[in-house]
Amino acid sequence: MAVDPSFEFVPLDYTEKMSMTEILEKHPKGTRFAHLVKGFEKYPIILDANDNVLSFPPIINGTLTSVTESTTDLFIDVTGLGEAVYAALNIVVTALAERGGQIEFVRVIRPDGEELVLPDLEPETRLLTKAEVKSLLGMELSAEEIVKQLERMRFGAEALDEETVEVKVPAYRADILHNYDLVEDIAKGYGYENIKVKIPETYTAGKSHPISLLRSPVNEIMVGLGYYEVMPFTLTSEKINFENMRRQKTDDVTYVLHPISEDQTMLRTTVLPNLLEILALNQHRELPQKIFEFGEAISNETTVQHVAAVSIHPQVNFTEIYEVVDALMREMMLSYEVKESDDPAFLEGRRADVYVAGKKLGVFGELHPEVISNFALGYAVVGFELDLNDLIDKK
Repeated sequence: MAVDPSFEFVPLDYTEKMSMTEILEKHPKGTRFAHLVKGFEKYPIILDANDNVLSFPPIINGTLTSVTESTTDLFIDVTGLGEAVYAALNIVVTALAERGGQIEFVRVIRPDGEELVLPDLEPETRLLTKAEVKSLLGMELSAEEIVKQLERMRFGAEALDEETVEVKVPAYRADILHNYDLVEDIAKGYGYENIKVKIPETYTAGKSHPISLLRSPVNEIMVGLGYYEVMPFTLTSEKINFENMRRQKTDDVTYVLHPISEDQTMLRTTVLPNLLEILALNQHRELPQKIFEFGEAISNETTVQHVAAVSIHPQVNFTEIYEVVDALMREMMLSYEVKESDDPAFLEGRRADVYVAGKKLGVFGELHPEVISNFALGYAVVGFELDLNDLIDKK
């Protein structure tokens, strides 16, 4: 049903009642997704038979849905716009069944009258030939041997004749998109170590990629400074990349032509916003948290290499991040200078730009309180980001 924004309930992970308006203003999930219900006079609510709040979709569930060690019954609800939700449902319920759970089913009547019984755990049937296996693995396996390895990998399999095998793909194996994926599992079942080594007809000498030659020492330095490496996605949104960082939108953005989510509409131009997202997702972890990434940013459809790091804890300050940047530059044997910065993502008077040979490499300092609030973080954060693309030996 739809209710007035003043309606109160206890949201998930909280102990006191909050009005729906307060949830949108103060709850981490509420601040993140408030734009989805902005402008409506009433908000949706889902109640159980006893008028207890189950959910305020699409924002947050009620505390009634909390899962504890004593929980014995779960109702699995998956929401989405495509057929992938059925695969997600199959994965969740079979994972719970593997841990001792009992799967029960729900009968769903669609608006067009079609009846579904979910989850649908019927396996998908595929036909695989010996020729397909040989073309990828380079060795001749009999139909019986293919069946043996597929069964070892928990597929259903039966040899229809000497050349063809019928494969039953479990409903939870959403990663099986092509017969090539079946051949890969056959190789795993057979054992990579049992595949005979063959010297390729064309000989080439390999060497480390220039980016790897730069990444390795940078990663070693940052780990030595007490930072943990993370690897977030390069896909992001204008809200995360610009708005949340208090930065003006730039004209060097590469957009996704057909995005499947409003959270992934463009390729990032900077790395720092992704690191702040990770901090926001890990607020339940103890402090301090210090993370970094040596990764790709995309500007004018060109990939460049950036290194960025953030630190969050109650005593964090400008001096701490200055020392980190100084140690990184010193260990990389780079002479640098700092100048006053005007980057709006950082606090005025506690921010600085880094220059090497007269060219700006990046920025560091204390993140602006508004940025911290935009990512719903509870403590001060310091960080830096440097463009290292010109330091890569491109010979």
